Amino acid sequence: MATFLYKLGRLAFRRRHFVALIWVALLTLAGVGAASAPAAGSSSFSIPGTEAQKAFDLLEQRYPGMSADGATARVVFKAPEGEKMADAANKAAVEKTVKELGDGSEVVSVSDPFTTNAVSKDGTVAYASVTYKVPAMELKDSSKEALEATAHKAQGGGLTVEMGGDALQAEPETAATGEIIGLALAAVVLVVTLGSVVAAGLPLLTAIIGVGIGVATITALASALDLGDTTSTLALMIGLAVGIDYALFIVSRYRSELAEGREREEAVGRAVGTAGSAVVFAGLTVVIALAGLAVVNVPMLTKMGLAAAGTVVIAVLIALTMVPALLGYAGRKVRPAGEKGRLLGRGKAKDSTESTKESTKESAVVKPSMGTRWASFVVRRPVAVLLFGVVGLGVIAVPATQLELGLPDDGSQPTSTTQRRGYDLLSEGFGPGFNGPLMVVVDAKDSASPQEAATAVTDEIKGLKDVVTVTPATFNKAGDTAMITVIPNSKPSSTQTEDLVHAIRDAGTGVTADTDAKVLVTGATAMNIDFSQKLTDALLPYLALVVGLAFLLLIVIFRSILVPLKAALGFLLSVLAALGAVVAVFQWGWLAGLIGVEETGPIMSMMPIFMVGVVFGLAMDYEVFLVTRIREAYVHGEKPNQAVVTGFKYSGRVVAAAAAIMMAVFAGFIGSGESMIKMIGFGLAIAVFFDAFVVRMAIVPAVLALLGDKAWWLPKWLDRALPNVDVEGEGLRAHDDDAKSSAEDDEDRELVRA
Repeated sequence: MATFLYKLGRLAFRRRHFVALIWVALLTLAGVGAASAPAAGSSSFSIPGTEAQKAFDLLEQRYPGMSADGATARVVFKAPEGEKMADAANKAAVEKTVKELGDGSEVVSVSDPFTTNAVSKDGTVAYASVTYKVPAMELKDSSKEALEATAHKAQGGGLTVEMGGDALQAEPETAATGEIIGLALAAVVLVVTLGSVVAAGLPLLTAIIGVGIGVATITALASALDLGDTTSTLALMIGLAVGIDYALFIVSRYRSELAEGREREEAVGRAVGTAGSAVVFAGLTVVIALAGLAVVNVPMLTKMGLAAAGTVVIAVLIALTMVPALLGYAGRKVRPAGEKGRLLGRGKAKDSTESTKESTKESAVVKPSMGTRWASFVVRRPVAVLLFGVVGLGVIAVPATQLELGLPDDGSQPTSTTQRRGYDLLSEGFGPGFNGPLMVVVDAKDSASPQEAATAVTDEIKGLKDVVTVTPATFNKAGDTAMITVIPNSKPSSTQTEDLVHAIRDAGTGVTADTDAKVLVTGATAMNIDFSQKLTDALLPYLALVVGLAFLLLIVIFRSILVPLKAALGFLLSVLAALGAVVAVFQWGWLAGLIGVEETGPIMSMMPIFMVGVVFGLAMDYEVFLVTRIREAYVHGEKPNQAVVTGFKYSGRVVAAAAAIMMAVFAGFIGSGESMIKMIGFGLAIAVFFDAFVVRMAIVPAVLALLGDKAWWLPKWLDRALPNVDVEGEGLRAHDDDAKSSAEDDEDRELVRA
């Protein structure tokens, strides 16, 4: 592979105009497609195979006119202090509002709180329910604007009016400022690492182009493939991080090759042949981890994973082709390693040969780098470093044992939003369980007496604890299906509500045995519970699949059994520590104020499996980049401990810079007003910190020092069976020998002629 990539890098360097034109054309094409594509909203949410989804699908089939998937809204009214909603003026204002709400072209129905008994017992709070013909993602902006305008108009009469429901999606605070700060920090790290503005600008430019192509393509296909906003956000987050890092590794290796005296085209070829090989396999591990999310069988998660994986593929291709092309354009503005530009102060630019000689002289007397000193310390004290790293991460991981899963609802919105204030008003007037009603569906098609079956279900539910209200059964036109609404006593995200869902399902089993009627529980709360359970059940199979495939891939790369095993165990330690930190901040509220967490509660259901997928891919990035350089030194004859030090000498600083860049990019999303994006940004940033700076920079060299030569042991039969992918660039060394031999032959011929 190294030889093929070496040739590809040199080709891209020579044909830079053609390569640049191709990528600009792709960016333009994707941009035009995104601009002309129809807009798409939030992705539709479905969980195949769960009881809640089966009940939902049954409702759509048996109640064809009810628009089971139609958007809904709740307009909540609260009377002024000392007044009641039934007072003449307040009642008239509500009835006027209800009438105006029903005028919308997409509105199916609006309930009057005074005729549907939707007034609290103390008479101070009431609500009107609005049902629309189309799902929330298809709702016109004019319908949303009319809803808001009507509600605001009602406030003029002295009433407190708030709104909730999926018809009016929360308008999260933009994270654009945080993203800009993250990119600015990444730029600073790149300048310090690469020594010049031009060299630092290349990874940023190529990453932005790659993300632009990826996100624009997602936007162009969003309507056709039902892709939501979160899909492009994840692709943006991952694409920026890996795009910058992959380009950084190529540019850094290019500068090292220049420092060894090679011509620029040759240096580009070698950089792509060596660091590019690591980029390919690192990118492949990320793609495996993201695409593997499909095994969970949740369409939304599958789409997010595949879209982000596609963006990673683009980042790899750009690193292998566009980065060499841009290095060709940059010429001498990208300097050899150890030589800084005017901005960081080493005087005027020098001739390439002169600067190379000077950098070679400096390298002979230069002090050991921080990476070299750190690696030397670790190999001298491997046991102490290993214990400190493992115990430290183990302590941070302890909160993960108290992990509670759930999905965000209006109760997790910032208190500044009308959705959250409406949620709180309903809890105040009707109890905390009112925000999470359960819908029980009785499928009595095979029952001899549907009415008796529905009555039996109602009586069973009334006898359960934590039940406040059970509405009478509502049958469809055919009379073979009934709906029963159950109001719990606890809030939607509580364990008591989850226990109630399971209790209703258990009670339904007995009813089925007696009446042949099937009992199903659905609704947003039941859907969240089933989703959490589905993700929990899928975590171990997903982990086995992803880690197993990556383990095999790492065996091929490192030609070792213990090194991939150590990599996988280190990843598990870092992801558990990251989950512990997420629980401590978002569930327990520790230091929550520092990152703007206004409401603590259960951790988003998809967070564990999502972090496993993304963090595993990124963790293997650092493993591949760092350990391939260590193995390169070992293969070339160095002792195990010295190889560790050499690997850190060349890769330690770059890996640390890459991790700092990823942390900056991910941390930029913490500023989002969307709780899910904020949690993902924090979780990924802290996971990168733990994995890069504790696991890869401390635990990995400590373990390699303890294992010595055994770290690179591989059974002979397996060594013969595995393909030789040549990540270390042995093929390039043979290429050097051939070139040298050819040059000597030419000299001999010249002497003979002379």
